[in-house]
Amino acid sequence: MSIRNNMQLVATLFGAALTLTAAAETTGVQFSAEIVTHGTDAPPMTSKMFVGDGKVRIEMTQEGQTMVRISDQRKRAEWLLFPDKQRYLERTDPAPDASTPAVTTPSAENNPCAGLPGVDCRRIGEEAVAGRPAIKWEMTVTQDGKTLTGAQWLDVQRGVPLKYQMPNGQTMELKLLGTETLAGRPVEKWEMTTVIPDQPPLQIFQWFDPELKLPVREEFPGGNVRELDKIQIGSQPDELFRVPAGYERMDMPPQESQQ
Repeated sequence: MSIRNNMQLVATLFGAALTLTAAAETTGVQFSAEIVTHGTDAPPMTSKMFVGDGKVRIEMTQEGQTMVRISDQRKRAEWLLFPDKQRYLERTDPAPDASTPAVTTPSAENNPCAGLPGVDCRRIGEEAVAGRPAIKWEMTVTQDGKTLTGAQWLDVQRGVPLKYQMPNGQTMELKLLGTETLAGRPVEKWEMTTVIPDQPPLQIFQWFDPELKLPVREEFPGGNVRELDKIQIGSQPDELFRVPAGYERMDMPPQESQQ
């Protein structure tokens, strides 16, 4: 398989797991689990997930090829490993400058525009969203000489967005439906409703695990489901988050070769 095809397959396979990875990196809880995705028109697909101290490893096999994605928040780096060939790709982010905020625990009092060039936020005050206390932030951006204004409401308890309004009229709101037990773990069931002008509302259901601080099940329109199974909480070995000795580094392919 060519590098170009490798990259296309990687994008397809890991795209669905990126939101889980981003959330898991900041939870402060180490665990392992299986990520299971299934729908009405496709067979189930299972991958493995390992969460360390600011690090995440995801293992997948597709079309007979095994691939591993390792993300290290502190090093601002990620690696894509191809164990069958003992080769890997590496991507690093540049060191943040003084204007880029350090990664912190989510808080409703953290300016959500910090680090976003050209976007300004102003704290409006505290309002309730679906019965939950939230801090409202007004967001302003200037484009082509026009000033566009939106807003988002951050949950006081967890610092995550409960609601947002975009300048184009698009909105999103989260509503807590209640508590349940899922695979023996206490979870919260949430309804996320997104409204785009001139389109019917889009609803997604999430089951949030307060201990892991991330959704362990999501149901999407059309019957597609993504969930964590076989969750085991505990410290993860450091070697899981390193490129094994003897692996050869590959150069990232030129942009034009991926067209």
